[in-house]
Order: sequence, then structure tokens, then C-alpha cells
Amino acid sequence: MGIMQDDDVGDIGAVPVCKSCGSERVALDAWACWNPEYGLWELENVFDDAHCHACEGETTLVWKRLDGAVPRQAIRELNDRFRRDGLGNGSVMVTSGVQAFGAEFVLKAVQAVRTFDQFSEDNDPWGEHDFGAVEVDGARIFWKIDCYDPTLTAGSENPANEALTHRVLTIMLAGEY
Repeated sequence: MGIMQDDDVGDIGAVPVCKSCGSERVALDAWACWNPEYGLWELENVFDDAHCHACEGETTLVWKRLDGAVPRQAIRELNDRFRRDGLGNGSVMVTSGVQAFGAEFVLKAVQAVRTFDQFSEDNDPWGEHDFGAVEVDGARIFWKIDCYDPTLTAGSENPANEALTHRVLTIMLAGEY
């Protein structure tokens, strides 16, 4: 794991760490605004002050490249955190086909997606926990997580970097895929 220069910020496989202790448990001061339409906090502005949880104080961030070409574990953890707990930057979309079964069915489908844990090499070859299939009241439901840039106009440059990624979880009937 090599330390990278400031111009490497946001590169795939790079994560911010505390310059003093190397901890990845760091935070930046930021403004977030509640979006009632989506029920999520949206990042509005990030400031220069960084804080390290391990050092319990202000720090300077440096960027460290994770082992391996793509930080699959970080992507998997962020995908799971968003899918299971609704935490992180993202949106949940439920297709009209699922909605046609009614509100109670939608709630069951969302709960089934949240609790899904049957990942294998067959259904998760990249190890990113970004797709699954569940049965709800006899209907086959697919769910999929796509990672976009914060403007939702292109794919995320680095899905392992939450500041550069807006996750979209889509819940659909298998026939709508």
C-alpha cells in the first residue's frame, strides 16, 4: 500500500487515511441537506478540516492505495450498508411492476432485499453484493445496485469512495429485468 499524491485523490483503489497514524477512520467537515423527496441526506459541501477518530483530533489526509486492483471489500461493505441499513448516499427505486402488487407487497419486498444474505460465486462473482434474487408471496424479485457519480449522469469513478458515488438500489420483478 503506497501513499499517493494529492492529485491521486479519488483514484480507484485509493482511500483517505490519517497522516499521523494511518487510520482509515477519518472524516471531513461537511454540510448535508435533508431531501424529503428521497428521505436521504445529500452532501452539499465538503470543507478542508479533517478529523481522525483514532487520534481523536484534527489531522491531514493522505491517500493510500488498497491492496488489489479494485477495492471490492470496500464496495461490498458500502453496498451492504446502503441495502441493509439505508445508510450512505443513494436512492431506492421500486418499479411499477412491484408497486402494482400493493403497499404491503412492496414492504415485504423491501424487507426481503434488506435481509438477503445468500451470496455465492454464482450470483456474486465480483464479490460486491450488488445483485440478488428473492421470492415474495410466490413472485420472483430481483434487486440491483448501480453506482453513479453524484450528479447521476455517469457511472461512479470510484464506487469505493462514498463521496464520489450515488448508489441506486432498484427492486423489480424478474420479468422486468
